[in-house]
Amino acid sequence: MQLHFVISCAALIGATLSTASAQTTSSQPRLVLQITIDQLRADLIGRYSKGFGDGGFNYLLRNGAVYKSAHHRHANTETIVGHTTLATGTDPAIHGMVANLWYDRKNGRQYYNVQDEEFPLLGAEGISKDDEIDPTQRAATTDGRSPRAILTSTVSDEVAAYFGPDAKVFGVSVKDRGAISLAGHAGTAYWFSKSEGRFVTSTYYMDNYPDWVAAWQDKGLVAAYANTQWTLSQPEENYDFDDRDDQPWETDLPGWGTVFPHNYGPEDNPYFTTFLTLSPAGDALTVDFVKTLIDVEQVGADGITDYLSVSLSSTDYVGHVFGPSSLEAEDNLKQVDQQLAELLFFVDARVGLRNTLVILSADHGGADNPGYLETLGIEAQLFNFDSLDTAPGGQRLQDAFGAGRELVQNFSAPYVYLNQDLIAELGLDAGVVETAVAQELQKLPGIAYAVSSSALRSGQIADTSISQSVLRNFHPDRSGDIYVVFEPHWFIGDLDGLSVAAAHGSPWSYDTHVPLIFAGPGIKAQTVIRRVETVDIAPTITTYLGTKLPSGATGGPLPEVFD
Repeated sequence: MQLHFVISCAALIGATLSTASAQTTSSQPRLVLQITIDQLRADLIGRYSKGFGDGGFNYLLRNGAVYKSAHHRHANTETIVGHTTLATGTDPAIHGMVANLWYDRKNGRQYYNVQDEEFPLLGAEGISKDDEIDPTQRAATTDGRSPRAILTSTVSDEVAAYFGPDAKVFGVSVKDRGAISLAGHAGTAYWFSKSEGRFVTSTYYMDNYPDWVAAWQDKGLVAAYANTQWTLSQPEENYDFDDRDDQPWETDLPGWGTVFPHNYGPEDNPYFTTFLTLSPAGDALTVDFVKTLIDVEQVGADGITDYLSVSLSSTDYVGHVFGPSSLEAEDNLKQVDQQLAELLFFVDARVGLRNTLVILSADHGGADNPGYLETLGIEAQLFNFDSLDTAPGGQRLQDAFGAGRELVQNFSAPYVYLNQDLIAELGLDAGVVETAVAQELQKLPGIAYAVSSSALRSGQIADTSISQSVLRNFHPDRSGDIYVVFEPHWFIGDLDGLSVAAAHGSPWSYDTHVPLIFAGPGIKAQTVIRRVETVDIAPTITTYLGTKLPSGATGGPLPEVFD
């Protein structure tokens, strides 16, 4: 079999959805469907739209309120940060998810955002410690997972509170953090365990692994990819990168390669399930799982509003490994369009799109590889943090404090953590040391801005858009001692030991600019070009439903949704 999904009923989907979009209702929607596409920079939908059908992106663009200038306003544009902002309508400074990883000083280790040792996984022995594609998970010291580190309520929590115990609330993703953040505290989350090759959950949500989830696994959809290939899903003329399949900066993972076709290999290949997630297979499996969940749990089947979050992760993995400007990224997005059409068609058949509020956005964008940017005449470079060892600033710190590079205990982008024990041992003032190290960091080529936590606490920062975005990312108990912002087109090409083609995490527009579409009952099709912010999404959803806003919400409702 080939990986690509073929929609034999494309014309039927387009016709059916077009008919459904013309029907509206003044009653509460039966379903809120929040779709998040990981690392979907806003321009990519139009850039790779050749060959898109009528039922996916084009359905939403044709029938929804489309915001052309939607941006995250926080500085650290990472997965958990963006997902939680979409869920809560507030900044990481308030919801607390300031990074995929932060340094836990109390226990002297890095902390993975949704880890929680009190709630072991159900359906899997644990995360893969050898995962080479999502190495952030290797920093987790426990396989337990829960949403308890999220400090405010979410849209899904407010749906559960307002509509009562009969409201069904779910979040599904390949990534644990993609599912858990949007399912909130009151919902149920399912995500894909690479080590087990199945969707799992944790004891936070239930005591026993559901029979229907085991039955879905027994269908053999995961195993069916064994000894098959990811091949192009459309004719060659539909691709802009058809003549640039082998770009030198693409990550060459052993057994996966940098050119089509990409071989999944046998099922016992230790990276078999990892390869699934860095190809369109990850989204195809997610959508099929969601369809089963809708049927079994009867989501949207009654008059009580339900909430379902679907986070599609393959775009992020493909972007990291090949870059967003690559043949792989282009074909992946064409297949995202097909999966989106399949999901909307299924929801229309089961619930009715006339009864469904659909929201589509992304947790962050993504930068292009420096090599690709240089082909456009744009100077770009990779930053090596080890350059601090030989920088003159190290000697200046040594002269001032009796210690230089050793003052830095940990760098977990974008945060620098200082060695507080050493600072105390030397009898130094921590705030003075923070300020001095930040000043020396800012002198390094490639660093645009370095600000100490003491300056952020006291408000002694410049009133600029970048400094304000850093302040919105600052939580006194979780953020590092110094926040580092790299210059535009300067990147760290290392992801916890894995060299990658592209990254994200900056406050620059290529990382903050994301798509945003609202479609559903009573929403007029229109294009909005004024700038809006992703903190507005959750307040818009809850205002549309009439529920209380999430507890930390700082954004406001988007008026076009209520025209």
